Amino acid sequence: MVKTMPAGSNLPSSKFLDSAKGAIQPGKGLPPVHLWNPPLCGDLDMRIAKDGVWLYQGSAINRSSLVRLFSTILRRDEDGCFYLVTPVEKWRIEVESAPFVAIAVEKNEQEGEPTLNFVTNVGDTVTASSEHPIRVEINPDSDEPSPFIHIRDGLEAKISRSVFYQLANMAHEKDLNGQSIFGVESAGQFFSLS
Repeated sequence: MVKTMPAGSNLPSSKFLDSAKGAIQPGKGLPPVHLWNPPLCGDLDMRIAKDGVWLYQGSAINRSSLVRLFSTILRRDEDGCFYLVTPVEKWRIEVESAPFVAIAVEKNEQEGEPTLNFVTNVGDTVTASSEHPIRVEINPDSDEPSPFIHIRDGLEAKISRSVFYQLANMAHEKDLNGQSIFGVESAGQFFSLS
């Protein structure tokens, strides 16, 4: 059972939070976390669960504005680890599956081509494309699919079950290199769902 953290509970230091808030410039897009290289401060007792819930010291963070703030300073480095990064601090956190969850998809058309537009649990929006590919991992033990979409800079969103069912309803078979593949099209790309 996950505890819910009250709104006024302790979070990382006020210095860290102030630095994170200061890094976000309204109307300027996401902070340039790829440019920041402060020393590692250590491991922060923060975890993003498989279902996309952000936890601090075992308690769910129930302030969506705070989760959104943290999501904008999240980075995955070459070592495969996830970090919250500001210009002055860098903290390693745990991510169970993917840092985000795709909670909605909408099919549209752009220049005569179908597009699949995804929304994540933290408010990011992306269109499946060569820049934002969809991939599916198959669990070798259960044969259960785990679908993901690339959001930005090595960060992915796990596609929720209900959204994956929507994609399956939109899918069709396509012959690729003599093989019949079941998948969806978006922005001129075909993505296998099998």
